[in-house]
Amino acid sequence: LMERVCGICSNIHTLTLCQAMEKLTGLTPPPRAQYIRVVIAELERLHSHVLWAGIAAKLMGFKTMFMTCFELREKVMDILQAISGNRVNYSMNRIGGVNRDIEDPLAILGMVEALEREMVRTVIPIFTTSTTAISRCAGIGVLTREKAVSCGAVGPVARASGLPQDLRRAAPYAAYAEMEFDVPVQQGGDVKARLLVRALEIMESCKILRQALTKMPPGELNAGESKVVFSTGTATSRVEAPRGEVMYSVSWKESARNPSRVHVRTPTFANMPAIRYMVIGARLADTPLIQASIDPCYSCTDR
Repeated sequence: LMERVCGICSNIHTLTLCQAMEKLTGLTPPPRAQYIRVVIAELERLHSHVLWAGIAAKLMGFKTMFMTCFELREKVMDILQAISGNRVNYSMNRIGGVNRDIEDPLAILGMVEALEREMVRTVIPIFTTSTTAISRCAGIGVLTREKAVSCGAVGPVARASGLPQDLRRAAPYAAYAEMEFDVPVQQGGDVKARLLVRALEIMESCKILRQALTKMPPGELNAGESKVVFSTGTATSRVEAPRGEVMYSVSWKESARNPSRVHVRTPTFANMPAIRYMVIGARLADTPLIQASIDPCYSCTDR
């Protein structure tokens, strides 16, 4: 059920849920499972960011760039399909580990490196130097650092306003503590800054994927088929989704067969109030792009 909260971030929702439930069961996923979780999470981040870049290009009237981004998106989805068998809703996570192995990590690595080369050759240079992109993004929809703090903004929206917050670094989960990567931050707080943060995060995701695929340890994929016993209480889990922090709170009552409560807080819910400050003084024609710059997901916010 939770995998269907969001079509773009389906893996992140199952990962966050499983981590909360693992706290209630005392299960610890094996090291290989933790690495596989990182790989799928970063591929999903790539998919989300490239998809967003295409939509942003379309809203700018930059349809050639839209097609370029969506071609790259297909390549990311091909990688996810090669691993899981599905382009979306990968069904990779389970309580205590993962359901599927990555049997040939180096083959996946080749696909990732090809994607990275295309990003460096095409997408990032065009978005950072194109007159069309700069004229539609620079100085538009500014969210100051102070307003980002007061609104509780998360993810790329917060980092584009100068806040270096990223749960992968601040509160590592899965195998992120073993990965070396930077947290891209911009100070402008405008649409251009949010675009640049996501573009730079694509490069960092490729860096993380290279490490995870080359250093993946051998071993089991999950904690096994033994009966899962839940302890009474409430457990929380926080994960850095492509749009920002996702938080799950899962409560379990004694002798229950299902959770008594599962509460989900999505990054769009946290970022949406900031739009009211971004649009102050903006032209009406810029408001669709300003709203799109937070990469909103209304399905997971409504859930």
